[in-house]
Amino acid sequence: MSSISKDKTFILQQSNMEFRTIIDIPKFGFGISHNNKCLFIGSCFAENIGNKLATTKIRTSVNPTGILYNPLSICKSIKNALSDRKYGDEDVFLSGGAWNSFDFHSRFSNVDKNVCIENINSALQMLKQEIETADIMFVTFGTAYVYELAGTGKIVCNCHKQPEKHFNRRLLNVSEIVESWTECIGKIADVNPKLRIVFTVSPIRHWRDGAHQNLISKSTLHLAINELNAKFQNTNYFPAYEIMMDELRDYRFYAVDMVHPSETAVQYIWERFGDALFSEQTKSVIARIEKIIAASNHRPLNPQSDEYKLFCKKNLAEIERIKAEFGNLDFCEEEGRFRGF
Repeated sequence: MSSISKDKTFILQQSNMEFRTIIDIPKFGFGISHNNKCLFIGSCFAENIGNKLATTKIRTSVNPTGILYNPLSICKSIKNALSDRKYGDEDVFLSGGAWNSFDFHSRFSNVDKNVCIENINSALQMLKQEIETADIMFVTFGTAYVYELAGTGKIVCNCHKQPEKHFNRRLLNVSEIVESWTECIGKIADVNPKLRIVFTVSPIRHWRDGAHQNLISKSTLHLAINELNAKFQNTNYFPAYEIMMDELRDYRFYAVDMVHPSETAVQYIWERFGDALFSEQTKSVIARIEKIIAASNHRPLNPQSDEYKLFCKKNLAEIERIKAEFGNLDFCEEEGRFRGF
């Protein structure tokens, strides 16, 4: 037999093999259902998955205090919320015609100083309430690099486009992340002993750090999370980073900047998230809810037709059935559309 024939035979024999690596997700020992309440906090990847979970009608809060990238800023936000920290005039600064805080994302910046401070304090109060009542909190670390205010050493969560000379950039070490989060997890347990914490490392590469530095940063985050999971029984890890790096090892799974995951990649990670944390019953309910949402987005040629009115009534009846089964889920938007015929 020729070498070509042998190669062809081998390929045919291997036709059932997987031509990619599949990341094994360890059993969590718990799941997410419509009886749960979830909180997502951290980098923008937390928003990608958190917002998808919110569309399933599972009670979900996403970054009440804004996007946060490094572990210490996330930790500080939680500690400030749980200690009822109040921000005042001394905590904000005027730049570019708006008031800002180095502890908060630019979404809290405002031309009115009082509004800026009020929004910050309201967000902290909301975060405290969410931590106190959530069943599962997902925490996504984006980078281990931080920016410190020159002269004070204060770590900022956002530089707000201030001159680079005002900051010192450095890499956090594993021990200071673990130490900070050990204290933070203790404070969380004081107000909500039942809360489960699931850590993730954002698959979004911080390319401005440089390729090598990005790897060092992500490795630091992985090592810190590994130590925390060994230390606490109420913490887990979801391998979003590994799924992106190994299962989706192709540039077609990236956005045009070749750094952020594409919508296809986010959807795939979301599906793996669901496989790990949704029961078959929860998946079935989500499918019913997705069908209702799709129906509510339908725009008929004749909204006054008897056929469309019947279509709306059937969907309203299905909403009532789901509410009866799983509690008073929020279908206000969909109900408004179906009742507007």
